[in-house]
Amino acid sequence: MSYQVLARKWRPRGFSEMVGQEHVLQALVNALDHDRLHHAYLFTGTRGVGKTTIARILAKSLNCEAGVSSQPCGSCGSCLEIAEGRSVDLLEVDAASRTKVEDTRELLENVQYAPTRSRYKVYLIDEVHMLSNHSFNALLKTLEEPPPHVKFLLATTDPQKLPATVLSRCLQFNLKNMAPEQIAGHLAHVLTQEMIRHEEPALWLLGRAASGSMRDALSLTDQAIAFGSGTVTEASVRTMLGAVDMSFVYQLLEAVAAGDPAAVLQVVANMAEHAPDFESSLEELQSLLHRVAVAQAVPDAVDNGRGDGDRVRALAASLTAEDAQLFYQMALNGKRDIPYAADPRGGFEMTLLRMLAFRPALLPDPGLTAAQVTSAGAPSTESARASGAAPAAPAGMSTQPAPQPPSSPPSAAPTARPQMAPSQPVPPQPVPPQPAEPAPASAPEGGATAKKSDEPAPEPPDVAPEDWPQLLQELGLAGIVYNIASHCELRRSDNGCFEFTLDQDNATLFNPGHSERLRLALENYYGRPLSVLIEPGLPATETPARRSERLAGERLQEAVHAIEGDPRLQQLIQRFDGELDRASITPLDS
Repeated sequence: MSYQVLARKWRPRGFSEMVGQEHVLQALVNALDHDRLHHAYLFTGTRGVGKTTIARILAKSLNCEAGVSSQPCGSCGSCLEIAEGRSVDLLEVDAASRTKVEDTRELLENVQYAPTRSRYKVYLIDEVHMLSNHSFNALLKTLEEPPPHVKFLLATTDPQKLPATVLSRCLQFNLKNMAPEQIAGHLAHVLTQEMIRHEEPALWLLGRAASGSMRDALSLTDQAIAFGSGTVTEASVRTMLGAVDMSFVYQLLEAVAAGDPAAVLQVVANMAEHAPDFESSLEELQSLLHRVAVAQAVPDAVDNGRGDGDRVRALAASLTAEDAQLFYQMALNGKRDIPYAADPRGGFEMTLLRMLAFRPALLPDPGLTAAQVTSAGAPSTESARASGAAPAAPAGMSTQPAPQPPSSPPSAAPTARPQMAPSQPVPPQPVPPQPAEPAPASAPEGGATAKKSDEPAPEPPDVAPEDWPQLLQELGLAGIVYNIASHCELRRSDNGCFEFTLDQDNATLFNPGHSERLRLALENYYGRPLSVLIEPGLPATETPARRSERLAGERLQEAVHAIEGDPRLQQLIQRFDGELDRASITPLDS
């Protein structure tokens, strides 16, 4: 007996064997069981999602000798004839090869005659969008009012090409692409029944490569069985599909998380030895970053179907939520840009280097040279805080004084707490000749420049809650950390311990990393070890953000009153019967 391909051998014979498409099956089952049958059905969807299969099962249900029901017997003469493709009352038409109006008229000439031996004469027209306009016009009248013994089942992959007059005469069912989980589960069932040894990660690869089509998945499985000499393994499927080994993807993201460009380029070089598809590699990186983001948001929702749940959770712990989102967006843009790169590997490497270059990090001291500023690393160690030393500079960032150019005059060290100006450093002021002071160390997260090492450190600060808005402005924070801090209320500050209440309405993006960055900024500002505690809740007093909103509202009211009290404006309004647009008024200092 000749071999039958899996896509045909495992074609569902009843609605209960269908995988997915529950929204379509429920409507058809209820219609069949309650005898509420329409005369024309239109099934739409991409290739391999079950349009023709559902139409054939529906034809069996209509003509089963046991009666019209959602569960045809499958053993009567009518069911067997339909399953074997030899039923005289099921007319399957390929519209792509019969597009002329003459073909349609010839087809409809026999509509008036009763079926030969079945209950209904069923017309199954596949790829119906290929019919010409004249063919559609010839079909319209019969499609709207067919004889009671006729049912039309139409299938198409492009419903936009169908005239509205045809769509309005049919019940339309849109079949969805199948999820990789559904495809992998069905492939596992098929291979188990076929007694073929397989590995679960290989089924996930086939499920994603099928792009939502079960027929494509079964065809790829046939190819994988032949490629693997009767077995379906992850290694053989990756080789067959040209997919990248996931171990490389994990190594890449781990190197990016560690801020190690040398390790990133080494992993890419190891990948290149296996001739991978770098565009597919970016897709795998996107998929991994998506799972990392899910693990950060809902740790229990991590899918462990590939057996890598622990590794995904470890990556989620090594990245901030902002980094994961930024890297995902860069991977998306990188995939778009790869066709424009000089070669795919170069485009892939540039995407990874872009992740390192634009990763949010501690802002360096403007006095540092470009060679001294590299990727950001870990913050100060516990031992440094215990000894009272200033926070350590990020890894790769020099802690030595920046060399001054010979022609530049010596600059004075700051004697007061500097204000926030990370993008506009204060130019050095000329002073009487004296030995040059070392350049200050770099500050964290846009923070103010640290005090000189020989300046006496102040006592542990006791900041009043009402002074917190002014202190916040002097810290020089930026981005999400500043946004979090501005919605915080300072509960108390005692012996170097700052306790804050974060407005719970603005705590969605808060994570412990923000507390650490605020602590680094405060330590750099005061020059001594401090501790910071941030707890979401309901602030009892006004936060800096609420204070800014209140002051902005007061300034706006003052501006409105000033404009409304302007006598010249009142004269213009009276003379031209005008009206003041208050929504257009903006304070000059806003």
